[in-house]
Amino acid sequence: MNDIEAKNIIRSGEIIISHPPHIWKSFSTPKIMYIVFAVILLPSAAGIYYFGLHSLYLMLASTGTAVLVEFIIRKSRKKNAFPDGSAAITGLLLALTLPPRIPVWMAVIGSAFAIAIAKEAFGGLGHNIFNPALAGRAFLAICFPLKMTEWYQPGNFYGDALTSATPLAKNYIYEGTKAALYRDMFFGNIAGSIGETSALVIILGGIILIILKLIDWRIPLIYIGTVAAGAALFGQDIIFQVLAGGLMLGAFFMATDYVTSPMTPLGRCIFAAGAGIITLLIRRFGAMPEGVCFSILIMNAITPLIDKYVRIKPFGYKKEPVKKAAQKNTKNDKNRQQ
Repeated sequence: MNDIEAKNIIRSGEIIISHPPHIWKSFSTPKIMYIVFAVILLPSAAGIYYFGLHSLYLMLASTGTAVLVEFIIRKSRKKNAFPDGSAAITGLLLALTLPPRIPVWMAVIGSAFAIAIAKEAFGGLGHNIFNPALAGRAFLAICFPLKMTEWYQPGNFYGDALTSATPLAKNYIYEGTKAALYRDMFFGNIAGSIGETSALVIILGGIILIILKLIDWRIPLIYIGTVAAGAALFGQDIIFQVLAGGLMLGAFFMATDYVTSPMTPLGRCIFAAGAGIITLLIRRFGAMPEGVCFSILIMNAITPLIDKYVRIKPFGYKKEPVKKAAQKNTKNDKNRQQ
């Protein structure tokens, strides 16, 4: 549906119920997607700056594969194959969650899985249950666990790169002051996935999307706030837990996905708090050092349940007594039988 069709529907007084993302003012779905894609280029540029051209190759391969696979599937299903930007976002976000030196063919496999299985198999944009990019990353983590946990220090572009642990790993050692560690984690000069290390550019991109009202500020605020509160409860370093891993990237660009997050403000608050709690539990008690990916996927699965029980009360709505409602239903059943 384009902007002109939407305006004609509004003027005619018709109400159409459809899957998200829904049109907001003059923003059509493709326009929203391309704006989000442009904002995601900020952490992408930071990833290339810190980890070199191989990161760019991974981004191009993942994004190109996502767009191509979506085009082929939609053509085969005889649907409109014109790109709306959602596949490009999926491919690029997937690349940003990958280690900077994995083989390009792994990014291609993960991107194809994200589009073909996690998105189009459910019916395409608006019907998928799980965030496709995170589903693709989880698939790669299960299939190639060793390659998906190989991390490298920024700045080693040529020759043999210096391997390193991520800050959340138990064997991580930082030779410097705590203030220096915070600085490196904030700007991105730390080992990690391509697009998750620089909290600065991620926050800037998130602020842009919030100002444009393209994402709900409640989700990143409550998600990050829950992790910070939990870290304080467990006696952990709050700043470290907030800046480490993929929390920032997940909070601003993954958990805020239109399709896989709840529709109501209260539902989104519950969703974000749940993701934060699961992230804390995985980091604290799980075998994996990071829990952002699986925490969001788990909450994606719970989103339909949240939407079922957390609904906006219609203006002027008054709940009927149980007996009166039962009598009304019985009367309606008799009328149908007649």
